[in-house]
Amino acid sequence: MIRVGVVGASGWADGSHLPALKGLPEYEVTAVATTNQASADRVAKAHGVPHAFADAAMLAAHPDVDLVVVSVRVTRHAAVIRAALEAGKHVVSEWPLAVGEQEARELTDAAEAAGVSHAVVLQGHHSPSVRFVADLVAEGRIGTLESAALIAAGDPFGGTSIPADLAWSLDAAAGNSILTIMAGHFLATLERVAGRFTEVSARLPRLHERVRVAGTERTEANGAPDQVLLHGLLESGATASATIHGGHARVADGFLLKLAGSTGTLTATPADGAAYIHWGDWEIRVDGELLAVPDSYRTVPASVPAGTPAHIAALYQDVAAAITEGRRPDPDFADGLRYHRLLAAIERSAATASPQQVP
Repeated sequence: MIRVGVVGASGWADGSHLPALKGLPEYEVTAVATTNQASADRVAKAHGVPHAFADAAMLAAHPDVDLVVVSVRVTRHAAVIRAALEAGKHVVSEWPLAVGEQEARELTDAAEAAGVSHAVVLQGHHSPSVRFVADLVAEGRIGTLESAALIAAGDPFGGTSIPADLAWSLDAAAGNSILTIMAGHFLATLERVAGRFTEVSARLPRLHERVRVAGTERTEANGAPDQVLLHGLLESGATASATIHGGHARVADGFLLKLAGSTGTLTATPADGAAYIHWGDWEIRVDGELLAVPDSYRTVPASVPAGTPAHIAALYQDVAAAITEGRRPDPDFADGLRYHRLLAAIERSAATASPQQVP
């Protein structure tokens, strides 16, 4: 049994990580931490967790914690991760791993030196639909992959208004934008099925100088991009393109993924019509034929709620197996660093209007 402490338990983790962990027999949530003791106590009581803290370092140091989950604002990731590593604990960090490539490299080096298991929550890697499509491509179901194209909604980032709880994201230094959050998740998922980018050409249009905070008459200066446009080359020699457009809603209209091969074409859209590419099941067609994802790709027990907790639970299953088997989780901090380098290459290309190699 792996004993888990969740930092940031009253936010995103409350409806994703905690239900995922509760439904897995490999784990027991023994501690939670939030920014104040009252909210930590409330979350602990609601989930039947014995220990509650207002200090992440105290949670990490507690002897009843083997693994620390980092689910706080990106600007706080480094401090919490370092506290966990100093305490010799395994770490699972939400994406983005860090506020930029340099910090991601420092955290990766520190995690490697600590000799613990470390993983980053790019849950698209463990989606049954994603793994099924990756296998179809690898097995040659559409022949040799020649091009991959993705159109995806980046809502609620990039519109003329933004929810009040995300208004802080308008500061580019916050590390929480349509590029870092949405493009990071979407491109990691795209690479999982199509292969890695080796070169990118990109644009990061900023259409709105000021953005209204939803539910108020207040506007805030916008320092983040509103769209992500890119095309590039994959390791296989195939081409790839992605258009991630901003808007006002939460998951307004999902995505369209098209993989064109030498003998066939695969398309994927959200099964429920409005889900991010890394969240829900896909409707998958090869040359128009609808394909069902085999049950063998679904490893999460029924005790885990459907929706976002399911793919996060699949990641936690891999982390538990990695700890038991003495191998690296997928994806780990080194993979997270690689995706930070991809985003940095996109930013360099947009700034210089020239193609950039992806390290």
